[in-house]
Amino acid sequence: MAALSSIRSPQSAFSVYATKIQDALDARDTLATALTRADIQLPAMHVRTPWADDHEEDAYNSDPRSALVPLGVCSAPVPLLLADVITKGAAG
Repeated sequence: MAALSSIRSPQSAFSVYATKIQDALDARDTLATALTRADIQLPAMHVRTPWADDHEEDAYNSDPRSALVPLGVCSAPVPLLLADVITKGAAG
């Protein structure tokens, strides 16, 4: 059984989850802007929460995982373009 000090209230858990979701949205938007500048387009990127698998009784007792930004399936040239941009950026 979890120590009482480690148990979150539903409100504080919501706040932590909301922060994780906002972090993922910000990351997605930053990546989308960078890709646009490099003339690279991925399929529509969205944010997915991994918490549906969490057991309800454990949801308030543990640190939440980060929200996910699936990058989708892309055509063969896109990974090559990404690799080129990443390589140039790493070398620069």
